[in-house]
Parts: sequence; structure tokens; C-alpha cells
Amino acid sequence: MLGVLLVNLGTPRSAASGDVRRFLQRFLSDPRVVELPRVLWWPLLYGVIAPLRAPRSAARYRSIWLPDGSPHAVYTAQLRAALQAELDARSPGAAQVTEAFMYSDPDVPSGIAKLRAAGARQIIVLPAFPQVSGTTTGAVFDAVGRALHRWRDLPDLRYVPGYADQPAYIAALAASMREHWQQHGRSQLLVMSFHGIPQRCVTRGDPYAVQCATTARLLAAALQLGSGQWALTYQSRFGGGRWLEPATFAELAALPGRGTRSVTVCCPGFSVDCLETLEEINMAGREVFGRAGGERFDYVAALNARPDHARALADLIMN
Repeated sequence: MLGVLLVNLGTPRSAASGDVRRFLQRFLSDPRVVELPRVLWWPLLYGVIAPLRAPRSAARYRSIWLPDGSPHAVYTAQLRAALQAELDARSPGAAQVTEAFMYSDPDVPSGIAKLRAAGARQIIVLPAFPQVSGTTTGAVFDAVGRALHRWRDLPDLRYVPGYADQPAYIAALAASMREHWQQHGRSQLLVMSFHGIPQRCVTRGDPYAVQCATTARLLAAALQLGSGQWALTYQSRFGGGRWLEPATFAELAALPGRGTRSVTVCCPGFSVDCLETLEEINMAGREVFGRAGGERFDYVAALNARPDHARALADLIMN
């Protein structure tokens, strides 16, 4: 049997401040995420940053929490089910898909153990990050290595290293956008907002920025957009130092002054909707644009469990 481990970032267990604090500590203590010496960073993280940020972040999570729990977890589970159904349709019973999270439960070791118990002899690790970065896909690689380092009978392990330019992924993004336009009409500008990373990561060889630009260019081409009809931006800056630019909020604040009063925003780097899309973009970003004089702000949901998204991921696995 083929085992597929769909790995996403993770989420607090609840929107309570204590659970959010524990999640932040787990997430921000990964050296792939914050590249500072542990002896300097951990006292600051555990003593200052997590305690201060947790109440504010908890309020943000509460604003988007679903009856079934965290949107990130709910939509990842739905994507896993859609991917399982797609693989079953192609080859019934040949593959089992399970989800795992980097910084919450079910974690990567338990996901691999679940596949092993099901009899998987070959495991494909599919990070749910289309664009490759040491901060995401690199962290997944580390976690899988730690999970397997004491195994004697190792599985045949394969790893999907991103899919920023995969035709089926681009086609799914384009189809989602066309459906939105058919229902709501077009705006003046399409803003493609990707999660930001520090500029030093790119300087040291991280391919993320190049791959974000590739995705944006291919999506714009698929939608037949001219150079003045779309923009690429980066969101979710954390801490000091220089981050990838232009920053999404700065761009949203500046657009009305340049004559752009209506925008459509999508987040092609997020496989499922989460805090960074639902609250940061669709709520806080909408407010930034409106305060600056913007008149219309549309957010297009992540691909989530769309059938064409599941088909794109199934293509990656089968190939």
C-alpha cells in the first residue's frame, strides 16, 4: 500500500490564550522558523513574546473559529478526505492519506506511525506548501527525519518538493478566480498575497521568492491579465529586519491614493484558509484598504477541498 502524509503547519487546539501561547512557543522555537541562537531566542520567546502575543492572537483566532474548531484543521481534514476520494477513484484501495501538522496534533511522527500500521511500504510526504522554503518544506523534511531516525525497517520514502508551477495547480487557481469573477464581477486590480519570509533567507539561497513570482506570473498569464492588472505582495511580517517586499498592508494602504478603489485579493501560497487568510487578509486587510479610501474589497478563498485542488495533488502523487 502507498501511504500519503499530507503535512500542514498546525494550529492551536482552541482559541483560548493558553493554547495559543503553547502553539506559538512550539512554532517559534523551530530553528527553521526563527534562525537565531537558541540561547538568545528561547528566553525572549518564552518569557516575553509568547506571553504578550498570545492574548492578542487568541482574540484573532476567536474571530474566525468554526463550530468544528480551527479553520486550518477543519479545511486540512476536508482536503485530506478529498484527496483520498480522488486517489480511490483512480485506484481503489491502493493508497491511504493521513494529515499531520508540524506544530500541533496529530503530529508528523503519529501520522507516519498511522501509515505504517496500515501497512504502507512506500510513503510520499506531501507538504501543503506550493512554494518551497526552508521555513516550511525544509522544516517538514527535518520533522520526517526525526520521526524515522530510530526505525530499523525504513519505508520507501518519497518527498514532494513543492509545486509552484504545476499546471494543474495553476489551473485550479485560475478556475477559482474565474468563478469569483462570474459571481461578483471584476475589480480594478488582482492582488496575490503570499506569506512573507525574511530577506536574509532568500540571500542565503532560499528559492521561495522566485517560486512565488513564478506562481503569480503563471496565474496572471492563465487569467490573461496585463502588467497593470495584478500585483504580488507579501504578508505576515514578524519581528525586525528586512522582509520580502512589497508588504501587503502597505500596498493596500497606498492603492486608493493611486486611483485603485477596488481590489480582489487571493493567497495562492496557502493551500487552505487559516488565520493568515481569513483574519489577516479578509478582515484586517479589508479594514486597511477601506480606511485608505478603498471602496470594494473582495477576498477569494483558498483552494481548500475543491475537486480540482484534490486532482492537482493526486497528479503530484501519481507522478
